[in-house]
Amino acid sequence: MVGWLLVGAALMYLFPAIADGLMGSDLTHLWMTNLARSGYNPILGWVGGSIVLAVTVTGNWVWYQYFEGKR
Repeated sequence: MVGWLLVGAALMYLFPAIADGLMGSDLTHLWMTNLARSGYNPILGWVGGSIVLAVTVTGNWVWYQYFEGKR
């Protein structure tokens, strides 16, 4: 459960970069410029979110393969 929450948090962190990529306008470019001045780095969201997603999916797969339904 915590893994999925972290993946969601990474997606929320990436929202400005995704919005700029999908609907690039003067407003989204200005948004990204201002965020970059304060240290915003979407690479952190991509890398961190990808790692957490991989670990979460692997953990869920292992759990349901080996532990679910065995009592």
